[in-house]
Amino acid sequence: MSKNVIITGTSSGIGFELVKLFSENNNNILAISRNNNNLRMLDLPGVTSIDLDLTESEDLGLLDKYLRSFKNVDILINNAGHLVNKSFEETTLKDFQDVYSTNVFSVAMLIKKVIKFMSATSNVVNISSIGGVQGSVKFSGLSAYSSSKAALNILTEMLAEEFKERKIHFNSLALGSVETKMLKKAFPDFKASTTAQEMANYIYEFSISGYEFLNGKIVSVSSSTP
Repeated sequence: MSKNVIITGTSSGIGFELVKLFSENNNNILAISRNNNNLRMLDLPGVTSIDLDLTESEDLGLLDKYLRSFKNVDILINNAGHLVNKSFEETTLKDFQDVYSTNVFSVAMLIKKVIKFMSATSNVVNISSIGGVQGSVKFSGLSAYSSSKAALNILTEMLAEEFKERKIHFNSLALGSVETKMLKKAFPDFKASTTAQEMANYIYEFSISGYEFLNGKIVSVSSSTP
C-alpha cells in the first residue's frame, strides 16, 4: 500500500536518495528543499518537488495546499540540516541562529503544521547526529551544529510523550558521518565510511517498518567514531 511521505532537505545527499527510494516503491512524496532543480530533472513518479525555505514563516504557509491534497501524512522525515564548522570563539550569534533555525526551529514548526494530518499509523523520523548524543566522541568546531542536534533529540522525546495517546511515533536517528556535500564542505579532507545511498536505505527501512516498536528513542546509527 502506497504511503504519503514528506521529506525535507532533498536537493542532494541522503534526502535526494530517499526520494528516489520512496518513488521506486510507489509512494506519494512531497520533497521540500530550497532548490530541487536536480530532483525535478529526474521526473520521478509520485514526486512533487517544491522549493521552500522552511526557516521562513511565509514559505511554511505555502505548504497548506499540498497537505490538504494528501489528507493523511504517513511519514515525515526531517532531513534538512545546516552545519557550521568554526572554533567556538569564531562562531557568531548569527551562526548559532542560522544553525538552530534550520536544525531545530523549522523542524518544530513543520511538525506543528503537519501533525493535524497524522494518525495512529503515522511516524516522524528526525535526522540527527551522533554528535548530539551525550557522551559520544565529538568533532571539534561543531559547537553550534552538535548542540542543535542535541536539542532536536530532546524535542523528539518531548513530542513522543505529548502525542503518545494519539499513537503517532517520534524517533530520532543520530547518524554518524556520511559522505555528503555538507560534510565535504565542512571537512574537505575527511572520508566518511558510509555513502548517502547506504544511509538512505537504512532510513527508508526504518521509516517503513523499523520504527514500529520504538517511540521517543534516539537511535545511534554509526559505523565509525565519530
